Parts: sequence; structure tokens; C-alpha cells
Amino acid sequence: MCTVKIAIFEDNVRFIEALSILIEGLPGLELTGAYPDTRDLLTRIDTDRPDLVLMDIAITPRDGIDSTRLILERFPGTKILIETVFAEDDKVFAAICAGACGYLLKSELPNALLPAVEEVMKGGAPMSPLIARKILDLFRNHFPKANFKENYNLSKREKEILKCLVEGASYKMVAAQCDIAYETVKTHIKKIYEKLHVASNTEAVAKAIMENLI
Repeated sequence: MCTVKIAIFEDNVRFIEALSILIEGLPGLELTGAYPDTRDLLTRIDTDRPDLVLMDIAITPRDGIDSTRLILERFPGTKILIETVFAEDDKVFAAICAGACGYLLKSELPNALLPAVEEVMKGGAPMSPLIARKILDLFRNHFPKANFKENYNLSKREKEILKCLVEGASYKMVAAQCDIAYETVKTHIKKIYEKLHVASNTEAVAKAIMENLI
């Protein structure tokens, strides 16, 4: 992965400091700016020209949802990851509708940041398992399962892993549940993505539910 330029918009100064240290210590990431508010938002984005923005959903004076919408109107190529303390349904959906590429809980950022950045830059849509679960529940409640007949040739093990993902398990949890190595899980998931023609965990799970694959 080429160096990814990242800007932070976060109203918690201590969290900004922690994120800044984290980003500066991770390979392939470059911090271009860190801001405690969204004043002069577009000017800051224009100056920093980040590839990806970490956006606090509750930041002021313009919240993360409106800021996401505004950034993408002026800089459509910018990727935006929303980060928050709570997985509130209405805000999750509003952020996604505004054009956010992913939605992560702040408690998971230390371990999830680099994989999330890599997934976003590959065209994926990383989400915390809890948030992904909320979105999938929306699919279940509002969209009936269709009678799809396409055969994706998933192996028994691949279906087992896909079922774990649908249940909201992380890669480490999948490895423990299936009694296989973490790297083996990653290899299986890569094959699952290829067979389902998807680019992320969320897309794979949504397809599994919508097409009744498990």
C-alpha cells in the first residue's frame, strides 16, 4: 500500500493526541493535520489534501455527518471514516447516506485503524462488527430474502467462516471458533470475497443474508 495521507477531525484533545501517535507509528500512514473542530473545514482539507479523513461524528460546530457531505461535494475522491463512541442507529445510517466509507467505534481504533485504512483504500467499507450487525438487521427487517439460484461454489469451511462473519465475529473470533490459524482465516476470507465478487466484510455478509447463502 502506498503512503496514505490522513487528517483527523476530533473534538477530544486527548484522543487526537493518541490517534496522532498511533498514525505516526504505523507504516504507510502520514498525518497531514489534526483538528479539534470543523471550523474552516474546506480550507483545511484543501491545504492538507488527505487521502482519508478520520471524522468524529459528534464534532462541532458542523457535525461529522454534515462535514462528510460537505467534503465529498468539494473533494469527491476523499475517503471518510466515521469514528464514534456509540453505535446509534440513526447516526450510522445518516453517515453512510452522507457518503462515509466506514464506521468504527473509538474503542476499537487502536487495533482496527490500519486494517480499516487498507480496506478503504482497496474500495472496501470497514465497519465495527456491532455496527455491521445493526445495518444487517435493517436489511432483515425491511427487505425480504429473494430466491437467488446462483452457485458461488463455497466450500463447507468457507460457509462456516461466512456464517461466523454474519454473526458479527472478528477474524480472531473466527479463528478461535473454527480452530484454525488467524492467517488461514484471512486466506479463506480472501477466497470468499473472490467467489462472491465483493470487496469487504460488510458486502460479503450483506450478500450472504440477502441471497440466503448460509
